[in-house]
Amino acid sequence: MLKTLAFAAVTTILGTAQLAVAEEVWKTIPTPPAMPEATDSGTASVNGIDMYFASYGDGDGAPILMIHGGLAHGDIWASQVAELSQDHRVIVADTRGHGRTTNDGSAYSISLLAQDYLALLDSLNVEQVHLVGWSDGANIGYEISKTAPDRLASHFAHAGNVTLAGVDPSVQTNEVFGGYVGMMAGDYAKMSPTPDGFEGFVAGVSEMWFADKADGLETIKSITVPTLVVHSEHDEAILHAHSAAIARNIPDAKLLVLDGTSHFSMFQKPEMYSEAIKDWLASL
Repeated sequence: MLKTLAFAAVTTILGTAQLAVAEEVWKTIPTPPAMPEATDSGTASVNGIDMYFASYGDGDGAPILMIHGGLAHGDIWASQVAELSQDHRVIVADTRGHGRTTNDGSAYSISLLAQDYLALLDSLNVEQVHLVGWSDGANIGYEISKTAPDRLASHFAHAGNVTLAGVDPSVQTNEVFGGYVGMMAGDYAKMSPTPDGFEGFVAGVSEMWFADKADGLETIKSITVPTLVVHSEHDEAILHAHSAAIARNIPDAKLLVLDGTSHFSMFQKPEMYSEAIKDWLASL
């Protein structure tokens, strides 16, 4: 979705741009805390890759699977994992090519990433999850909702897009989003098995972002998974009208707007974000 910004991030944002100090929390990206101690962690050999995962806490019922957005990694969920794992088993992972997970040279696609996560659940002997997806993670959730709905007890879908028309074009020059790309570049260098490969990684993910999905609003009409479409009040990347359209087109879906935050709500107001997830689960 963010082709101009993504490539600009590789050439200019890295090492030069610093996110300006701002009074409004939605203009900042606070650094998340360290992850709590995992109950179990490692890599699973799935679909030709070694996929990093970690599991936290315990609880009755379906675990919570949290899927991060593009360029990120599972550790961005640290605040939410610490809160949610008090009552639930919470699983995080690094998507193909992201964080600590390898890629086998395959082109990125939402369909392939969805298959990876389903294979991960199989390897962990997990039949069904409550999915919390952010950005590309929400798009992966929409794909699983269409292709393997029995694997999802529910979907908390934050800041996803099912058509390219749902992307706000001004994001390409947005300072906050640029700061996020720079932050993820630093994390990639520390975590990735190919630490010098960020430029090619961004290029590959950008191809996925720009893949045509003109019929997206039509295809989600078949979704039966209980879905909460979540939109941030100041989202730099996703248009409010698009989130509202997604909620209208998925049968019985609900729409939640997170006040005072941007695309990066889980960083900016972590307690509010965790409460929104808990409220959603309690409503089911």
